[in-house]
Amino acid sequence: MYPIHRNRRLRTNDSMRALVRETILTTSDFMFPMFICEGENIQIEIPSMPGIYRRSLDLTVREVAELWKLGIKAVNLYVKVSDNLKDNTGKEAWNKDGLMQQAIRAIKDATPEMIVMPDVALDPYSIYGHDGIVENGQIINDATVDALVRMSISHAEAGADFVAPSDMMDGRVWAIRKGLEENNFPNVGIMSYAAKYASSHYGPFRDALDSAPGFGDKKTYQMDFCNRTEAIKEALQDVEEGADIVMVKPGIAYLDIVREVRNAVHVPVAVYNVSGEYAMVKAAAEKGWIDHDKVMIEQLTSIKRAGADLISTYFAKEAAILLNK
Repeated sequence: MYPIHRNRRLRTNDSMRALVRETILTTSDFMFPMFICEGENIQIEIPSMPGIYRRSLDLTVREVAELWKLGIKAVNLYVKVSDNLKDNTGKEAWNKDGLMQQAIRAIKDATPEMIVMPDVALDPYSIYGHDGIVENGQIINDATVDALVRMSISHAEAGADFVAPSDMMDGRVWAIRKGLEENNFPNVGIMSYAAKYASSHYGPFRDALDSAPGFGDKKTYQMDFCNRTEAIKEALQDVEEGADIVMVKPGIAYLDIVREVRNAVHVPVAVYNVSGEYAMVKAAAEKGWIDHDKVMIEQLTSIKRAGADLISTYFAKEAAILLNK
């Protein structure tokens, strides 16, 4: 039969393709993960993440102002904690004068409209590099949740807009929500890492914070990458417990999970385009095997197309510069 519908009519030229495009990537889709260290005027590039730095607080504040000018509306904060402050309780995590608390206050003072989402997990503060308190070689859930609540309240007191528990302990979203309400922070949101997988894509991130686990792995609390239905269950539970945004992590290798979660929940879905995914693009581009900018935009668009409302990505600044041209 002679074709009545010629799909190529809608692909004729750039103008036509733009007119009917289903997924539009913008700078306001991005959150930028930032690594903060002690000191002044310090900027250290992370070898496994070209273009990404650990910065001292003064340079972090300056960078945040630049991100805001580019149209990026949110930052995720992670701190590199000095070894002498690490223990098995994570108590430095709720020190009102800790590095994270200082960073939140400084960023909100300098760029008050920037949405600040500090990471809530114990691994940067742990002598074991795990996301929870360790007893007899096991990561214990409930005592860890108590510590995460204290950490979240401390972040709220410092001025955080959202707290972002990335630990994958059971019941922590409900406990954090309860703690925030009881301490008069009803407007501080929770972005839960609802479906965070025990992935091999996190290596460069652990280099950035020197937070690799000192023994074993994280498979007893992070999700098995073979599972899909479990991600829906985790996301629905977190929403029921009070999460305002749920996250899927990693991104590119888990786009089926992003779509499943997007179909299941009625809150915004965030996706973390993680360090390993970033590093692979950088390495292949350096070899001349791929076009860096084209692959970057294609991957970010595919994450949004799969159902992401927000994308936490190390590409945020580069992508924003490109999109603003």
